[in-house]
Amino acid sequence: MNAKGEVIKYGNNVDTDVIIPARYLNTTDPAELASHCMEDLDEKFTSRVQKGDVMVAGKNFGCGSSREHAPIAIKASGISCVIAETFARIFYRNAINIGLPIIECPEAAQDIKDSDEVEIDFDKGLIKNLTTGKAYQGQPFPEFMQELIAANGLVEYIKKSLSK
Repeated sequence: MNAKGEVIKYGNNVDTDVIIPARYLNTTDPAELASHCMEDLDEKFTSRVQKGDVMVAGKNFGCGSSREHAPIAIKASGISCVIAETFARIFYRNAINIGLPIIECPEAAQDIKDSDEVEIDFDKGLIKNLTTGKAYQGQPFPEFMQELIAANGLVEYIKKSLSK
């Protein structure tokens, strides 16, 4: 499984309140959530993001409340993967549960610049910056997590497992 796209970069401690502000938590519609994704931090995000783009951030990405709305909004916006130095643990698990690929790789998160083009090989955990030619080794997902992501999240994975 691979992803390839242009980078949209943020800093440290991007919390769930700026990923999707609380005033939009009355909806669970992914498209509606995506239309407000990052708006309190980056008002140009929704007009800039393209399907397949990659979000890169610093330390503690997804800190704050445990709302699943945050990874849903990111995924529905078209982001194919989030690379960060570190993730808040509850965000990490929520992302996997809804099928949003995320990779912790401090070196990549620090080096990769906004608008660079990157490619990620999830099986190997390999991140290539196609703009600079530099490669980074992130932690590959265990096979069962890759299956969850490929199935589009935990619910779909369980549905497929039960139908066998």
